Amino acid sequence: MRHLLLLLCAFTLAGAAPAAPAKAPNILMIISDDHAWFDYGFMGSKAVQTPHLDKLAAESRVFPRGYVTNSLCGPSLASILTGRHVHRHGITGNDPLVPAAATGAARQKSPAFLEGRARMIQRFQESPILPRLLGERGYVSLQTGKWWMGDYSTGGFTEGMSKGGRHGDVGLDIGRKTLAPLTEFISRAKQDGKPFFAWYAPMLPHDPHTPPARLLAKYRDRSPTPQAARYHAMVEWFDETIGEVRAHLEKEGLTRDTIIVYIADNGWIPRTDKAEVDFARSKQSPFDGGVRSPILVSWPGRIAPTTIQAPASAVDLMPTLLKLAGAKVPADGDGLDLLDDAALKARPFVAGQNSTHDIRELGRPAASLRYRWLVAGDLKLIVSSGLKTGATQHGSADATEPPRLFDLKADPHEQRDLAAERPADVKRLTGLLDGWWDGR
Repeated sequence: MRHLLLLLCAFTLAGAAPAAPAKAPNILMIISDDHAWFDYGFMGSKAVQTPHLDKLAAESRVFPRGYVTNSLCGPSLASILTGRHVHRHGITGNDPLVPAAATGAARQKSPAFLEGRARMIQRFQESPILPRLLGERGYVSLQTGKWWMGDYSTGGFTEGMSKGGRHGDVGLDIGRKTLAPLTEFISRAKQDGKPFFAWYAPMLPHDPHTPPARLLAKYRDRSPTPQAARYHAMVEWFDETIGEVRAHLEKEGLTRDTIIVYIADNGWIPRTDKAEVDFARSKQSPFDGGVRSPILVSWPGRIAPTTIQAPASAVDLMPTLLKLAGAKVPADGDGLDLLDDAALKARPFVAGQNSTHDIRELGRPAASLRYRWLVAGDLKLIVSSGLKTGATQHGSADATEPPRLFDLKADPHEQRDLAAERPADVKRLTGLLDGWWDGR
């Protein structure tokens, strides 16, 4: 028996996918909201403490160089769910573009906005969707937290908190006010003998940054600004909720039967002068502060903990989970199996895009495109479309912005543009980026 266990361990350590289990595993997908790639203990942060995420990382196949497909939550989440890049699933922004005269609540109740939302949801449903495909394998599923696609059922979930309001309505209570819908679902699925898929996407550490007073007091004197203190406290609050959910899995005896995956939807760097995000370098930007996120895949006893330095993408989560669940993987997806070392090593690059907050023309992704970017090895190329986003979200043209090139190993915060020094690399990587965008 000991020799057999050693062989199985060696097989898993090699990075190959575990053999299909007799019983389909449960899946818990954890997605933080507006969380910078460096604000984790296991990523080397000295500013914030994340003991529960650190513990999960120690038990996981860790991809510290993970990337989302867009630094805006709606498109990013759609890619996680469909395994497709933004220009393929078509959800290039959070909202439809409506006349600039309409603002606030009136805008979101206007016929143009509601019609645009309906068209976005219809477009989203044209892609394969993870909960729907798992349902064909016998899974029950729960949606909680951030959700842009109307009622939870549009994603193929069997249960959910969100009823159709913009970006999640009552679903946004998860984590901030309660964990009961999630923990009760887990217990009920166990009682019914059903494998489950749980989408835990709380609006944490997303603003409003209103952490518990005890956590704010902890960070008030150790953070550089009041804005950073509130954000850092929110990160630890989010981390605490992960500990509570994992404790519930343990209480139910489901730890070894449950795959946990983690990713953030996009980055966030607080400004130093006022309480908002630094849009130029993080959320809604093409820089790593906006599009990079660690990716964790954990299955105790089945997936050996290790760290993989190859770049990974949010679109890889769907095929990885479907394969582990014994479900059919769509042949036309954009991602790779995160347990396949050979495929990860052979992949020449990962790429993504940034677009206007509001979708300028549904069905024509180029209309909303602001930037495309590509990471190949240690090099990162950023190419502008010339489209800027103004306060109205309608955008304005500015075709003077040149390509930018960075060496992420030497310059992880992208401070030194090498484009003028390395024109051959710019040309080579631009060709790869154009081929990716055009589907070549």
